[in-house]
Amino acid sequence: MDAVVARGLCKSFGSVKANNDISLTVRKGEILALLGENGSGKSTLVNMLAGIYAPDRGSIYIDGKRRYFASPEEAIAAGVGMVHQHFKLVEVMTGLENVTLGERQGGFWLRRARISAKIDAIEKQFGCMVDMNRRVYSMAVSEKQTVEILKILYRGARILILDEPTAVLTPQETDRLFEILRVMKNDGCSIIIITHKLGEVMRISDRVTVLRKGRCVGTVNTAETSEQQLAELMVGSAVELDIERVRAQRSERPLLEVKGLCCRGADGRRRLKDVSFDLYGGEILGVAGIVGAGQKELCETITGMQKTEAGSVLFCSEELLPLSPLQIKRRGIRSNFIPEDRLGMGLAPSMDIADNLILRSYDKCGGFFVDRSYAAENARKTVERYAISTPSIHSIVRKLSGGNIQKVLLGREIGMEPKLLIASYPFRGLDVGAVNTIIAMLNEEKKKGVAILLMEEDIDQLLALGDRLMVLHDGSVMDIVDSASTTKDEIGMMMMGAGHKMAAASGGSQ
Repeated sequence: MDAVVARGLCKSFGSVKANNDISLTVRKGEILALLGENGSGKSTLVNMLAGIYAPDRGSIYIDGKRRYFASPEEAIAAGVGMVHQHFKLVEVMTGLENVTLGERQGGFWLRRARISAKIDAIEKQFGCMVDMNRRVYSMAVSEKQTVEILKILYRGARILILDEPTAVLTPQETDRLFEILRVMKNDGCSIIIITHKLGEVMRISDRVTVLRKGRCVGTVNTAETSEQQLAELMVGSAVELDIERVRAQRSERPLLEVKGLCCRGADGRRRLKDVSFDLYGGEILGVAGIVGAGQKELCETITGMQKTEAGSVLFCSEELLPLSPLQIKRRGIRSNFIPEDRLGMGLAPSMDIADNLILRSYDKCGGFFVDRSYAAENARKTVERYAISTPSIHSIVRKLSGGNIQKVLLGREIGMEPKLLIASYPFRGLDVGAVNTIIAMLNEEKKKGVAILLMEEDIDQLLALGDRLMVLHDGSVMDIVDSASTTKDEIGMMMMGAGHKMAAASGGSQ
């Protein structure tokens, strides 16, 4: 008997058909990968399986019994649990308290011994060990993810849905997660994993189901396919998977010189500790580190959005630290920042494409009274140049797919002809087609002599794109290495704090 059978599932949001007659089967004791471009309907499908959405039409069978889920609580009672990409944990509570949230049987302290014994048994059974007495905010990302997995296993789930589970993990943490998933599979659990990383799909899954434009276009056995075939099935045409590190003429002197940079977060903790590096024109310097290693603070101090305790940031030999972002812009210093929070910091989600594209250059549109013809022409050129898929230049940005939102943001910043481009996780959550487009945009800027500081979670992409790679751990620079002569495992070890820590990183490997 199959663990999950979905037949003819349909779900619409207004006039948009997110899922159109989708059928899916998940066998007992297997790992099924779910692939598709941004906007293909993956999230809508698993949200119906997890009880978050109710289907407009179609049926869901769990262990042969037809089910109607009105809430995630009903889904978990039927044995279906979901670990979201953005964890649903209460940070100030312990792991143990998070696992038992929502239980109504007796007092927590009276049941603590029984609860701990049950969790210990689950940890030993599946090999997912974590100190459950620690508060969540003090845990590493992989530990938080383990708590999420334990939370649904504790409630009896035997069908697990994991949404982009490796997005913020080091290679070693990913290997550990895959070991846990294989143990679960061998124990009879059924696992649905959503990921954009085709290499991981080939490593961990038994079968792959591919969605395209809200429809299921096929299910294949992983052992009988390849990354290239999966990519073509997702997109519907030939796709280039190899990432090219383009060659460009590097400037003689660094455009950006960061020396001894130190800053503290809002909680008073030191987030950057004596960070030093150089960045040249015509170069991509990749930045690797687990979540919270100092990437966000590094971006914000360089761009004038966060105060520093000590250090210096020179751009074209001019000190930036005393300047505000507006002063930097008025000085004509062309440094542009692509934040990881596209809709929160980068764009105005309720405004249309045309207006978002002139947010940082409205002074060219007539100042206070905006020249609408200029804004419209600028939008048409950007949409055409970067193949932004939209019904109109007046479409509201938040209604676009993730890949098209990122194209709007990148297109705006690149259109300002920067000398320095800081890109924070530009590929996060994007499918292979969108990633290729963003890579081409960055490489084109590199050829023009732009200095690019690239924050990214996927180490394979960092190694393939970057000329050099800087590794951060707990706010410190572990090393700056040549991308062509280092390995993914070496980077992963440094991300976790092992390996060489630089005493002085004024440029690292040149």
